[in-house]
Order: sequence, then structure tokens, then C-alpha cells
Amino acid sequence: MSSRRDFLQKISASAISLPILGGTMSIQDFYSQPYQGPMLRVAIMGLGSYGNRVAEAMQSCKKAKITGLISGTPSKIKEWSSKYNIPEKNCYNYETFDRIKDNPDIDAVYVITPNGLHADQSIRVAKAGKHVICEKPMAINAKEGQAMVDACKQANVKLLIGYRMHFEPNTLEVIRMRNEGEFGKVLFFQGLCGFKIGDPTQWRLDKKLAGGGAMMDIGIYAINGSRYMVGEEPVWVTAQETKTDPVKFKEGVDETIQFQFGFPSGAVASCLSTYSMNNLDRFFLNGDKGFAEMQPSTGYGPIKGRTHQGELNKPHVTHQTVQMDEMAGIILEGKKARVPVDGEEGVKDMKIIDTIYKAVKSGKKESLNLT
Repeated sequence: MSSRRDFLQKISASAISLPILGGTMSIQDFYSQPYQGPMLRVAIMGLGSYGNRVAEAMQSCKKAKITGLISGTPSKIKEWSSKYNIPEKNCYNYETFDRIKDNPDIDAVYVITPNGLHADQSIRVAKAGKHVICEKPMAINAKEGQAMVDACKQANVKLLIGYRMHFEPNTLEVIRMRNEGEFGKVLFFQGLCGFKIGDPTQWRLDKKLAGGGAMMDIGIYAINGSRYMVGEEPVWVTAQETKTDPVKFKEGVDETIQFQFGFPSGAVASCLSTYSMNNLDRFFLNGDKGFAEMQPSTGYGPIKGRTHQGELNKPHVTHQTVQMDEMAGIILEGKKARVPVDGEEGVKDMKIIDTIYKAVKSGKKESLNLT
């Protein structure tokens, strides 16, 4: 996205209301009108490809702006500080970023580093008195995730997880339909998430940094998606792992895992997470009165799909732009997301991931208790 003009052109075809951006105000109106409210000042930690995507999207935000940078690569700091007009005093490396404690230009830090670094870095941010926005998965296991939640509570700062799909218009429309009973009794959910991963030396295939393999990257979309699509918390899980390339996917780095959930109502889910197949980005929800199919379901957009009532046609809005504006509302104004994005939500996903790995090893149906 190069400018707000491009952004407005993308959404001008139709309007949608989001609970935090403007209540009954359409998102189109929100972005076309002057904004005089509070601004969330964000430091980006981790200036890689996704960090760059977030930074670009934030140029169209109304409630959030980039005011700081944290990176271990001096050349990136130099490039980004020039591009986004960030003063040298607001730039830090991984050894010095605790000093943000004394920097009034920074309200929150968005942690966009490898999974294995999230817990330590987020806890340090909290101890510095700044709000934490952390990419998903929030940690490499539930124990680390809970430590992050506890640290943020102790520091009296908020912890939000980068669940961008929780603000996506077509996703929210399906959730609305389910809540209003338009699918009837939910019976089944399917989540297929995967792609062929490239460079075998990248951090996503390093167990220490990633915490696992495909499950810790793309699989979390099916896990989280099953929860917000069905509208319940799973109570049991079974799982099976397939590995065709043990050289590329070393011990503890999963290539493909199929997993199944059971829900209190009797609904079931069947999901797939893989690093060895392309064209897998599909959600399907089936009820006794209707269905919803989304493909792509979690990509950067536009999200497309249909229900028994017809096509899903909400306007595409750059996910990270809306995510950051909505998160600014949560942090600065005490707003609530329609689908939670707090640390407790992240811990639930981590508990499920821990149990999926347990089920792979045991070969048994493992119970879950997320309440």
C-alpha cells in the first residue's frame, strides 16, 4: 500500500462497521474523515519481511504510528529510520532496548521475531513499562506464554497477540452468521493450512528458534480458526504426523500433522498443517441449516468465500492496518475486540499445540481443558 488514497480506493466500493474503529461508523467513513483522538506510538522489533509488511500497512493507520525501531542489524536500522523518519534516539538493538523505559515516544512494542525469542523479549518489554503486541504463536509452549501474561499483568501493561484475522470483515461476517444461528447447529469444521517451505537453513526449520515446524507457523491458523469458527473450545484432540524428508525436517521440526478436535456440543474438526504442499488455505464450516466456505481463508487477502446464502463480499482492507488501529483502540481506549486478541487467548492456542504434539507421540485421544 503506497498511500491512503490507494487504501480508500480499495474500500470505496462498500462499507463495513467494525466495533472499535467507529461503532456504527463505516470503515470507509473512518478512514476518510480527520481523526483527532489518541495515537498509539509503536516500536517495531524485528525488521524482517513481516515486520516490513506491518510497517507499510501502518502508514495508512489513523490511530497508530511507528515511532521506534529495534533490530540486531545496523543496516536495517539505518534504512528504516530514513524511510520512516525515526530519530536515532528511538532506535535500539536487542541488547539495549530495555532503555525504552525512559523513552516517552514509545507506548508499545510489536515483537516480530522468531518464536523462540518472543517470551524473553516480551517480558523485557513489559518490565520496561511498555505495552506488548506479539506475533503468533506467542511463544513455543504454554508455560512460556503464561509467563508472558503474568509479566504483563505484574507490570500493568497490556499483552495483545497478532491475530489479524480477528478483525477481517468476511471472517467477522461468518462469525456473526454463526452467532445468529444462520448455520443452525454447527456439526463440522475443516481447516487446511500449508505451503512448500523453501530455504532449509531458515529459522522456521530450526527447532530452537521456531519451537517446532509447520504447526508453529501455519498450523496455528487452523487451530485458532477452529475455535472462532465453531465458537467453542475443543475438549479433546487426536493427531498424526507424517515426515517424508527427515533431512530437511529434523527431529522436533514437523513437516505435516493432521489433527482432529472434539467440542462440547458434539461438533468435530479435522485439520491439516504442512510445509510440503501448496494451495492449502481453506476453511469449511458445516451446520444443519447451512455452511460457510472460505478460500483463501487466512492469507493476506483478499479473503474470499461463500455461504449457503451466497458470496461473502465484504471489502478487502489491508489486515495489518485495521489490526493496528483496532489494537490502538484496545490499548488507549479500553475497547474490546469482537474476537479476543489478548494474551490469555494466545495461551489457549499454545495449550492446544502442546497437546497436539503430545497426541502425536502417544497416538491417543488427549483431553483439553481451556476454560
